[in-house]
Order: sequence, then C-alpha cells, then structure tokens
Amino acid sequence: MQKITLLEVSKLLLKNDNFHILTHRYPDGDTLGCAYALCFALRALGKKANVKISGKLPSKFSYLAKNYVEQDFSCDYVVSVDVAAMSLLGELEDEYKDRINLCLDHHGSNTMVADNIFVDASCAAACEIIYVLVKELGVKITKDIANALYTGISTDTGCFCYSNTTAQTHRIAADIMKNECDFAMINRINFETKSRAKLKMERMVYDTMEFYCSGKCAIIYTTLAMQNALNAGDDEMEGLASIPRQIEGVKMGITMREKEDGTYKVSVRTNDGIDACAFCKRFGGGGHVAASGCSIKGDMQTVKYLLIKAAEEVL
Repeated sequence: MQKITLLEVSKLLLKNDNFHILTHRYPDGDTLGCAYALCFALRALGKKANVKISGKLPSKFSYLAKNYVEQDFSCDYVVSVDVAAMSLLGELEDEYKDRINLCLDHHGSNTMVADNIFVDASCAAACEIIYVLVKELGVKITKDIANALYTGISTDTGCFCYSNTTAQTHRIAADIMKNECDFAMINRINFETKSRAKLKMERMVYDTMEFYCSGKCAIIYTTLAMQNALNAGDDEMEGLASIPRQIEGVKMGITMREKEDGTYKVSVRTNDGIDACAFCKRFGGGGHVAASGCSIKGDMQTVKYLLIKAAEEVL
C-alpha cells in the first residue's frame, strides 16, 4: 500500500484496463458522480469500465446513467471513489476487500486498504479530484462527464453553501458548466424538488427534534416504523441530516436513522468550527470537519444517551 501522486494515478489508469469502479453504501451525489465521470472518461480512452454501486442507484440520480450501458468483461483493475473506509463498501466489501488496486478520496480520515491511494482532503468533493484527473488523462469533458462532476461537487457543497467550498471549487464548477452541463436541471432535482413522501417524512422528523447542551445540540431520528409507514427509501432519507444544523443557536446537529441490522446510522453536521469528524471517530466513524458519520449498535435510548454524553463533552 502506497500513497501516490495524481500524475502516477493517471499513468496507472492509462496502463491498465477492464475497470470496476466502486461506490460507497447509501450512494450520494459525490461517489456516484465520481464513478460515472471516471467510467465515461476511461471508456473515451477505449478502455472497458463498469460502475459497481453498493445498493441501488437512487432514482433522483438516474440521469447520471442515462447513457450508461453495462459492459461484459472480466475485471482486472478495481478503483474505489469517495470511499473512506472498507466498511463503507457495504455489500461490495466481501467481493472486493482484498482486490482494490486504487483508492481515490477526499476524506482526511481515510483508512482504506488498497495497493495505491490518493487522498486530497483540501477538495470539497472527490469529484474535484476526478475533474483534475480527467484533464490529466487528456479526455474531453463531455456532457455525461460534466453532469456527473457537477452533481458530485454541488451536492457535497450544499450547492456551494457549505464551508468546505473554496475558490477552486467555483473555478472547477465554472469550467464544467462550459461543457453542456445541465446544471439548472441538476440543481432543481437535488435542491428544489421533493416527493410527497419526503415532505411527510420531514414533518415526522421535525416532531422528533430534541435539544441538549443549552440548545447547542439538536437531535432528530427516523425509525423503521416511520420509514415503513411512508414506504420511504433512501431518496426520502437524503438531506434530513441538514435539518437540525439549520436551527438558530445549534452548533451540532445529529441525525439517527434506525437500520434493519440493529444499528443506527448517525450523521453529524456542525457549525462554528466544531469538529464533526473527531466526534464521529469516537464511534469508529469519520468524514469531514463539518459533516461526518458513524454507525452505533443498540436501541434508540442507548444510542441517544451515548451521543448526548459525547456532545456534552464537546460542547
């Protein structure tokens, strides 16, 4: 296992063929944007490449696969994108855990095991890395690649509102927008459009909100019963984690999502420089300073107690 430069990454990609590109579980816009952009770029070079999604492609991101057709070949080279830890591969872990040749990521907490690793924590989204890589490979940014890259960058920055957004982020987005990118459609789908089921879920979630640490910490949750009552899937769950942080005076917003395996998926969003990554590392998770996550096994009251105690120590 060795850390390499982006130039070395491009040489490896040019040297090899027959790629499987892996996403993380509960796939979001960044991991999917990376995977499809890199896949289309490799195919433009005459190589064979397929995207392997942990779970299923959320319906809201179906436009990314509009011109994608699965290719038939035997995999020789495995690349993970926007995956910070082996456990985040989800259902892909068993098949690929000992086969990852290259890891591309922007999480400073990355603990992936791969032959070669490139991590740039200064990037707001992993798609910023893929953008530079596409340029390094000499591939023209087509409409499909532009849409994938813009999706990753816009969703991981909250449509350029989050504190991880940099001047470089804007420069990259501006260049992508020159290449027939459907940015208005992508923004509308990801930031303005909600299903009725999602609206109902948000209403239920607001009723679960509790405040701790003199109002500096807000916690919301979803249970399997709530999800089943609304027949809610991942599309309805996405974006809920941003709700508690939006409340005035809240420095740490915590979202708990009950899973069928007896664990709670915990998402932490913070304001005012509170380190969400350090907080989640207490429970074996990680991510970014202002947005991180972890999984905790236990019933709701036990998990909530652990989170509140940890929040009290931080705040």
